Amino acid sequence: MALIEMEKATFAYDTLPVFKDIDLQVKEGEIFCLFGPNGCGKSTLIYCLLGISRLKSGSVRLCGKDINKMKREEIARVLAYIPQLHEKPFPFKVIDVVLMGRASHTGFFATPRASDLAVAEEALERVGMLKYKDRPYTQISGGETQLVLVARALAQKTPVLVMDEPTSHLDFRNELMFLETVARLVEETKISVIMATHFPNHAFYFETSNTKTKIALMNNQQFTVQGSPSEVLNEENMLNTFNIKSAVVTFPWESGHVKQIVPLKTL
Repeated sequence: MALIEMEKATFAYDTLPVFKDIDLQVKEGEIFCLFGPNGCGKSTLIYCLLGISRLKSGSVRLCGKDINKMKREEIARVLAYIPQLHEKPFPFKVIDVVLMGRASHTGFFATPRASDLAVAEEALERVGMLKYKDRPYTQISGGETQLVLVARALAQKTPVLVMDEPTSHLDFRNELMFLETVARLVEETKISVIMATHFPNHAFYFETSNTKTKIALMNNQQFTVQGSPSEVLNEENMLNTFNIKSAVVTFPWESGHVKQIVPLKTL
């Protein structure tokens, strides 16, 4: 059974259509990348998966259950969310930020138990941030903040992690570190990941890391093609979607090879 299923999903803001007839399935241990131009509806699709926005027609099922029949705390036990932008309004300790991920299990105003603290510390250790647990999270870098948000999501103990362009504000090293962490977590915990991204090479990275990776190319209100990164990310699809000339290059790396798609010129 798929953990996440969308069937014939259609959404519009009043009379303004955003997407229509979207089908997707995400199973245990899979990474599903959403890729497409600005304004194609990736973030809106994620909001519908999270139950924040409601479909005009079609369905979303989480672990086989209609999302419209689920309470917020039930959804929060299936999906953890890492947003594109994150404000730091107060200098909470890093450990306290991660403990917020336990709210769906403890109640919003409940005092965390010793078992919740143990879960939070384990999550920080998994992403390599345990040594920062007592530091104000206003005093850590952007890359470190993203890892703390991953830890908070892991502390929710959900089977699915949903991310909306999580690396858009990271530098070159922190971006790679974030992708390495996600790939390792999928391998170790069998968590599933849905990630909207503007960077097609993220999908190639996950495929190279031997994680089960699928990508959907979203354009003109629909998924124009779905499949493995190697099937979807090619010169023809980049031309049809972005109107650019590009090239896919392959080079050896360690025991295998790495693919990258390189934009060459706009047309």
